[in-house]
Amino acid sequence: MEFPKNDPILPILDEKTINDGKTTAIIAYISVIGLIIAIVLNNDKKNAFASFHIRQSLGLNIASLIIGVLNIIPYIGWFAFAVGWVLLFIMWIIGLVNALSGKAKPVPILGPKFEEWFRGVN
Repeated sequence: MEFPKNDPILPILDEKTINDGKTTAIIAYISVIGLIIAIVLNNDKKNAFASFHIRQSLGLNIASLIIGVLNIIPYIGWFAFAVGWVLLFIMWIIGLVNALSGKAKPVPILGPKFEEWFRGVN
């Protein structure tokens, strides 16, 4: 598994860490309830791989909440809602596939920002 050597955001993980946190990372992407369960499960273990995907999932959930609120604005909000949901769905699929395949790779567009903004989460 290769990670950028000079990127302070992405963690350097070994296979044991990835395997230990894979289930929690996958659970984080399954709805808001799954995210809460993943945070609770990872609270004691503090697995770096699970924490990475918890931050990514948290960012996607907050972004979906913001897009949902924008939906109340006529026309502009409806357009943002439609485009935003498609983009978020694609990012969610990419994040879930990365968790399933054991990669600590941020989701496109906002993933690096999620790591920066939610650095203190787990």
